[in-house]
Amino acid sequence: MYDESCSIIIPAKNETVQLNDLLTKILEQKNYDFECFIVVDSIDDQSCKVVRPFQSLDDRFCLLINESSSNPAAAIRFGIGRATKEKIIVIMGDGSDDPGDIPKLLNLLGRGASVACASRYTSGGNQLHAKFIKSTISRFVGLSFHFLTKVGTHDITNSYKGYSKEFLDFVGIESNHGFELGIEMVAKAYRYNKIVAQIPTTWIEKNKQQSNFKIIKWAPIYLKWYLYGLKRD
Repeated sequence: MYDESCSIIIPAKNETVQLNDLLTKILEQKNYDFECFIVVDSIDDQSCKVVRPFQSLDDRFCLLINESSSNPAAAIRFGIGRATKEKIIVIMGDGSDDPGDIPKLLNLLGRGASVACASRYTSGGNQLHAKFIKSTISRFVGLSFHFLTKVGTHDITNSYKGYSKEFLDFVGIESNHGFELGIEMVAKAYRYNKIVAQIPTTWIEKNKQQSNFKIIKWAPIYLKWYLYGLKRD
């Protein structure tokens, strides 16, 4: 087991089978301790039915209702605000991310990284069944940012990341829309000369019928943090 436990933050919106599989895999982990916050925006969310049995089984699982906002960034911030551990892992509730990578992210944080990134675009990483436009833009953003800054990740857009709580408290979180928090944190880490590191991950698109990646709506916000990160203080 790691010397320090971690807080796992899972934003979820009407997730059922995939969320159940994710929580089961987290529960089966034996090489680290955790507290796990699953954040939804309504008590009527279908995810609640999945989480409650896990709460009854293990008090390390906690269902959080954030009725003030229905966007992903707000859910992640809401969960992080209740985290009590020094190492924080953000992983999506739709089953696209591999929870088996959590120990590797914790290892990077334990070795001094402020931001630990699960990267689809580094050697050994992969992205399966992703929509063409979504994956092309994401890959371009990640690889171009790495090329321009030499920051320690090729994948700034993936929300599956680990953070030092000390770092988050130092830089603050401004994201309040989509999934831009991951970009914001890498950009701020680069600006403040903090360590960013990555591990390869395999990301699998689970929702083939509908995507929550609102490209046009969120593009200006993503661009804001992309440009912010190009200048180091």
